[in-house]
Amino acid sequence: MLRDSLWILIVILLVINTFGAIITVFSQKRDIATIWAWLLVLMMLPVVGFFIFFLVGSRISNKKIFRLRTQDQRGMERIANNQRQQLQKIEKLLPIPDSASELVRLFLSDDSVLTRGNDIKTFTDGYDKFNQLFEDINEATHHIHLEYFAIFDDEIGNQLIDLLIKKAREGIEVRVVFDQFGSHGQHRNMYKRLREAGGKAAPFLMRRFQLLTLRFNFRNHRKIAIIDGVIGYIGGFNIGDQYIGSSKKFGYWRDTHVRIHGDAVLSMQNRFLMDWNATAEGDEVLKETIDYFPEIVQLPGRAMVQIVSSGPDNDKWQIKQGFMRMFASAKTDIMIQTPYFIPDAAILETLEIAIMSGVRVRLMIPNRPDHPIVYRATEYYAKELIELGAEVYRYDGGFLHSKVVSIDHEISTVGSANMDIRSFVLNFETNAFVYDPEFALQLETFFEQDTEKSTRLTTEYFEKQSFWLTFLQKFSRLFSPIL
Repeated sequence: MLRDSLWILIVILLVINTFGAIITVFSQKRDIATIWAWLLVLMMLPVVGFFIFFLVGSRISNKKIFRLRTQDQRGMERIANNQRQQLQKIEKLLPIPDSASELVRLFLSDDSVLTRGNDIKTFTDGYDKFNQLFEDINEATHHIHLEYFAIFDDEIGNQLIDLLIKKAREGIEVRVVFDQFGSHGQHRNMYKRLREAGGKAAPFLMRRFQLLTLRFNFRNHRKIAIIDGVIGYIGGFNIGDQYIGSSKKFGYWRDTHVRIHGDAVLSMQNRFLMDWNATAEGDEVLKETIDYFPEIVQLPGRAMVQIVSSGPDNDKWQIKQGFMRMFASAKTDIMIQTPYFIPDAAILETLEIAIMSGVRVRLMIPNRPDHPIVYRATEYYAKELIELGAEVYRYDGGFLHSKVVSIDHEISTVGSANMDIRSFVLNFETNAFVYDPEFALQLETFFEQDTEKSTRLTTEYFEKQSFWLTFLQKFSRLFSPIL
């Protein structure tokens, strides 16, 4: 009798769990693959699955999305008017390549302004990047704006804070936005020193650690810096010791970051100010921001750049659409470097069509995981791409964190977005799309140099792997929509 009652209770709980799972995943708009992945979690892990969903699966609040969406495009209309006048003067000198026109129009539909005459410097080494960034910060005369996924309370992190404190005491405006989970906490003592010196710092969309609004998803993954509205940085490096190779786990850190001098910085500035005002409270909200958008009278370089952002506050998924447009328009070459290769069906099919059309596709991934399940899913899709006919390289010179795409030696993008579903739809990301053959050639040169420290993966390589490893790759792939 007791046993029968126990079974009845279990069946009732399973029925309740099933209906609860269905109601939960359909409560908000999601794509089909994500729905099935969460149903799998909720059904396989009764009760526990709901706790996991609460932490990483529930959507960002409508209130926070509203705060982001309603931020004014502060200063951008004046910039756009100035640029329209400049474009008339330099249209013949720097015409838009035919191969880039469709991509340019795609981003313009979401108000991503095309900027011309930018000078770009590329960094692949953490020491070089931080030395230049700190030098530029030290020379700031008006403001310093930083927005990073991770700023750690370690040697490099405190070097940065010490420098910002120095500039704040000189009367320079200092603002820092960081992601609380990416930085492993708020590091109150570190930022307390900055605030006492007159600087400002805030965790993105979360002024205090609030258990009831706890979310591991929807991270601010952006990595941008703006100095005086003239110099800007964008790419893959965060702020911390591990990014200069001091981590025993990762070893040498191979990444890509760019320093931009030109009007593209004003688009980065606009992105920062929107995020700052969505995060700040009270008198820290900037109501008049025209001083942060100086006119650049003389063009410092020749590169055309669009700064493109995406995140849960925008259903257009602009960066993903940009990747797809690049892959679909490629005629000869596609080059990808990414620490996580977890494409959705649309991206994978676009790459397959490119390969079948005779386009050479090269992918480079790391040789070790920083997130085990994510890495096994990356291996699964890397194998799939090899079977389609692509070249896949495993970088063995350290940890590859570079996020780069380039096509046909002409169009490239560098930024914070990985080639995975999380970057497409969950994270707040920002990329620079660059229309410049010289810049594309530089990235390709770095890629070629990296292949000398890499192993080209083959189907035979995967066939020799153990049954358990192969199972983990296939199993991890099931959860790819929510990784």
